[in-house]
Amino acid sequence: QPVESGGGLVQAGGSLRLSCAASGRTFGSYSLGWFRQAPGKEREFVAAITWSGGGTYYADSVKGRFTISRDNAKNTVYLQMNSLKPEDTAVYYCATSSARRDEFIYYSGSRRSLYDYWGQGTQVTVSS
Repeated sequence: QPVESGGGLVQAGGSLRLSCAASGRTFGSYSLGWFRQAPGKEREFVAAITWSGGGTYYADSVKGRFTISRDNAKNTVYLQMNSLKPEDTAVYYCATSSARRDEFIYYSGSRRSLYDYWGQGTQVTVSS
């Protein structure tokens, strides 16, 4: 099961880097994604990265501000968040995917149904 860390309180315009550690010798074969859920809202897609790291996908709301990356040697995926806005406030979840590679690419990693295991989430709060 993935384990997220790195959340916290930051002022608008600031930065945070989230980490997600996932165990298993086959980490390099998984695609991964970040989602977030704000109070009273549905969980929404933020970013995704393919098994090799060669493909990355972003929600329009974070494109140009967030960067997803992975280090397969450390079994870890990262989400670098810059220029944070109050509307980025949410619990952020990491998830692993063993979906077919063509399916993952087709949906740009954005569908929740692509993912098998979810972390417990880490709170990100951006103050104005």
